[in-house]
Amino acid sequence: MKRNAFERLLDWKRDSERKPLILRGARQVGKTWLMREFGKTQYQNYVYFNFDEEDELFSIFEANKNPQRIIERLGLLSGQKILPEKTLVIFDEIQECSAALNALKYFREQAGEYHIVAAGSLLGTLLVAPKSYPVGQVNLLDIYPLSFDEFLSAVDEPLYSYFMQVGRNQPIEEIFHNRLLDAYSNYLIIGGLPECVASWVRHKDPQRIRQIQNELVVIYENDFSKHNGKVNAGRILLVFRSIASQLAKGNEKFIYGSLKEGARAREFEEAIEWLVSAGMLNRVYNVSKPEHPLKAFDQTNHFKLFLFDTGLLKHMAGVDNAAILLKNDYQFKGPLTKNFVLQQLKGQFEVEPRFFADGRSEVDFLIQNGMEVIPVEVKGGENKAAASFKSYIKNRRPKTALRYSKRGYARDGDITNIPLYLASITNKLI
Repeated sequence: MKRNAFERLLDWKRDSERKPLILRGARQVGKTWLMREFGKTQYQNYVYFNFDEEDELFSIFEANKNPQRIIERLGLLSGQKILPEKTLVIFDEIQECSAALNALKYFREQAGEYHIVAAGSLLGTLLVAPKSYPVGQVNLLDIYPLSFDEFLSAVDEPLYSYFMQVGRNQPIEEIFHNRLLDAYSNYLIIGGLPECVASWVRHKDPQRIRQIQNELVVIYENDFSKHNGKVNAGRILLVFRSIASQLAKGNEKFIYGSLKEGARAREFEEAIEWLVSAGMLNRVYNVSKPEHPLKAFDQTNHFKLFLFDTGLLKHMAGVDNAAILLKNDYQFKGPLTKNFVLQQLKGQFEVEPRFFADGRSEVDFLIQNGMEVIPVEVKGGENKAAASFKSYIKNRRPKTALRYSKRGYARDGDITNIPLYLASITNKLI
């Protein structure tokens, strides 16, 4: 599969001041495959160590702090000579061995000539325990499910070639517009998790996709129950299972009382933080002012939560495939579409998207592009802009205003309409 993160890995390899690299992201987003493919194609050889499968690894790191000695032991274990610059050293499930995680700082300080990448489930959650994490001594790369353009590359290479030629303000012929809308509908069902996409490419069987998604939900929920940290696993599970119903209600913000009667923020804020850090949820803050710099106006007690993969959200919400494929209006269309757009926007801009709601009007998302703040409206069909969005534009006169919908790529007064299937290349179009 084509992964956009591969270019980031190449940039890391070329950087003379590189540090050991940690790939963060939810389980099953393709971190292991990406590391192995990078080692196979960009290095003379690579060595792979999995701390979840090889218990003998622990003693190497617990007994040694000298990186050269660690490299020697790893070379003996793998049966390969580990060469600076030429061998990629891969540590998978590194969160299982705190000594190995801490050893990354010694490689940074004493043996920067070795190229080391690491990944693991729930690594992001370790950030809340700084002693377990070599802060400042590693580079970080966030890995997400496949974006729509990556999905298109996997399922329809000719259409992907056309897609990548689309430029700013370029009209899209109707035949391609309709084919891309069909691919978008498929993406809502399949999502961007690599196992689902690979299954679709091989079998084109919706039942298999449903089964895989169901098994993935079980895997994720088992992760919560195995979690033995300070955060209550039951509360993590309650938050995770509530996302579809929270989004369906169209609330202006996340409502703790929907989790259980009498629930309060102090009971569940750690569970939410854990899920966000694990890459399972995307949190979008409301801002008190829709102005640059957006971060400065975050209202940390006023936010919405979205799921990290739209296909999984569709599955958890119980939306029937026919509702999407037959282009019907269905009850969950708005939340699913917003989840899709947010998933595509993740990682495109230096500042993560926000939203704006002041009691009188609401803007679905705000994008900060340099010093410019761009209001965004999301429509699941071909609807034109809502009155509140037009009012926002009239009152604040933003230089750019975007509406994502199933309409074609065109200028509509003060609003640029971007077809939903182009959301993953927004930064290229503005």
